[in-house]
Amino acid sequence: MLTFENFDLSTNILSAIKELGYVNPTPIQEKTIPHLLNTNQDLVGLAQTGTGKTAAFGLPILEQIDSRNKFTQCIILSPTRELCMQISKDMMGYAKYLPEIRVTAVYGGASIDNQIRDLKKGSHIIVGTPGRVLDLLKRRILKIDQIKFLVLDEADEMLNMGFKEDMDSILETTPKEKQTLLFSATMPKEIRNIALNYMNNPEEISVGTKNSGADDVEHFYYLVNAKNRYLALKRIADINPDIFGIVFCRTRRETQEVADKLIQDGYNADSLHGDLSQAQRDHVMSRFRSRHLQILVATDVAARGIDVNDLTHIINYNLPDEREIYIHRSGRTGRAGKKGVSVSIVHSKELHKVREIQKVLQKPINKKDVPGGEEICHKQLMNMISKIEQIETIDNQIEDFLPEIYEKLSWLVVKIY
Repeated sequence: MLTFENFDLSTNILSAIKELGYVNPTPIQEKTIPHLLNTNQDLVGLAQTGTGKTAAFGLPILEQIDSRNKFTQCIILSPTRELCMQISKDMMGYAKYLPEIRVTAVYGGASIDNQIRDLKKGSHIIVGTPGRVLDLLKRRILKIDQIKFLVLDEADEMLNMGFKEDMDSILETTPKEKQTLLFSATMPKEIRNIALNYMNNPEEISVGTKNSGADDVEHFYYLVNAKNRYLALKRIADINPDIFGIVFCRTRRETQEVADKLIQDGYNADSLHGDLSQAQRDHVMSRFRSRHLQILVATDVAARGIDVNDLTHIINYNLPDEREIYIHRSGRTGRAGKKGVSVSIVHSKELHKVREIQKVLQKPINKKDVPGGEEICHKQLMNMISKIEQIETIDNQIEDFLPEIYEKLSWLVVKIY
């Protein structure tokens, strides 16, 4: 089986990724790393979210950075502050034993003065959101006329968020003699146009089928009256007591209303949408990443760039208007060999959307009945018993409490017999 040691990477980089637990490359890494190490040809990489794209482009770029020259040699554009920070953190992790290489993240919602100070110290790799990068270019603080690499990460998301003009302005200022790398989960016409207009005969690397769903995700839907959407959502949460997932709503108002109802009804939930301040957004995401929140209710725009591992469920409170958005939502679960579930709450007028998504998804979306009270009661009771069974402790530590425990549970024995 192929390992990272089979690639022509330096000992310093290999040591860093070994400490991070990297052993065998993912399919996108297996195809991308040799390409970037051995050729200057532009690249279009098609892969779902969570397939290891950052290491796929990050490792070979770090290998080729000339640390003796202080000018910026690589710029990585990403759609959101969260993804920008994550890529920057990952790149610095890969460069742990390359201390002379500097990585700087620039994004909106944070002090531009601090970012300007960091840039003036010199940085080999810039990771930024399009709006902030363009702002710094206009101020003549950021200079990218000598870059050797330009990476467009989650390019479809940047277009969906309305960054096309910013991206065009940035791309037009970059030198022709560079290697452009475009990564996207889907391949709409707009992405194809970027490749035609700004890339030179790019090699296309695809992992899986274009615009199709991840293999480890099960898809199904519940058919309900529109007025019963929230009741169905509660039943879904009840039948999955260990749920750790994202509920996608259409509008900011609906997102807040659904989250407020869930909180009032005793569920461990919170909201994420554009009306929140950056401090509120950071607080919510910190709680979600640390799993202090089980259910995050979000709009598509607010959730863009969120990279959280081990999500069990994606719930479509509303089906999106675009089929590719459904694929991107569902691709947030079922990662790294783990199984995931994508659930949709649908009313009869939306059944045509289900059929359209199935065609692009290339796998069935099965109908299920909304769980009933008895089914939910059984599932939650079994879940509680399982948790009790899994408690590992030393007998003598709880010995003093056993009489009281037996007394509390004595009614169960009476009921059984």
